[in-house]
Amino acid sequence: MSAPVTDQLEPMPDDWRRALAVVAHPDDLEYGCAAAIAGWTDGGREVSYLLATRGEAGIDTIAPAECAPLREREQRASAAVVGVSTVEFLDHQDGVIEYGVSLRRDIAAAIRRHRPELVITLNYRDTWGGVAWNTPDHRAVGRATLDAAGDAGNRWIFPELISEEGLQPWNGVRWVAVAGSTTPTHAVDATAGLERSVRSLLEHRSYIEVLTDEDPEEYCRTFLVGSAEAVGARFGGRPAVAFELFGR
Repeated sequence: MSAPVTDQLEPMPDDWRRALAVVAHPDDLEYGCAAAIAGWTDGGREVSYLLATRGEAGIDTIAPAECAPLREREQRASAAVVGVSTVEFLDHQDGVIEYGVSLRRDIAAAIRRHRPELVITLNYRDTWGGVAWNTPDHRAVGRATLDAAGDAGNRWIFPELISEEGLQPWNGVRWVAVAGSTTPTHAVDATAGLERSVRSLLEHRSYIEVLTDEDPEEYCRTFLVGSAEAVGARFGGRPAVAFELFGR
């Protein structure tokens, strides 16, 4: 008798209405999450984006003061492709985000404002699968998001959010889903949203054009379709987006 398959990914929970995606930079969500988000918004779920920076240090040939509004515009256009209309920026400094109480407070405040059941973030570990070193910004924001999901529900952590901003505790976060994890546990069928995910990433054209010499659309399609198919091998053969899911 053959051994049972043990590395298949479970379907993501679908009994939720609101999600908040928290990442460091414009384009972080488009490198893999957008197909899932398109499917969720198609189903009537509300997804909002919170970005710690405006990605102002991301393009070597464009000074930060000029780059920040450009990348903000591209992020808003990118979000709209997958049905997301709420995109907020925290204005932490790109490239030098520091993990700490200030970042946790900002994210906890956003969680209290948006009151999500699902919080999404990006790989917070030191590396991408032990192959490439992860950036300090990704590590700081991912870790702070996991912590802020708990902070948001405790009235005695950041009590000034109540006294100064009127943000009552929100203890309704049921899961935090980490994209880009090398130890995923769950997945979402990306079939319906895959083409829009390509168009969503392509909205970051200013960034992509300095990142690669490939045709931008070919670059986006190759990366996203290849990633979705690789995940699909562990999800019934369907193209998919993977997450490491933490319950609360």
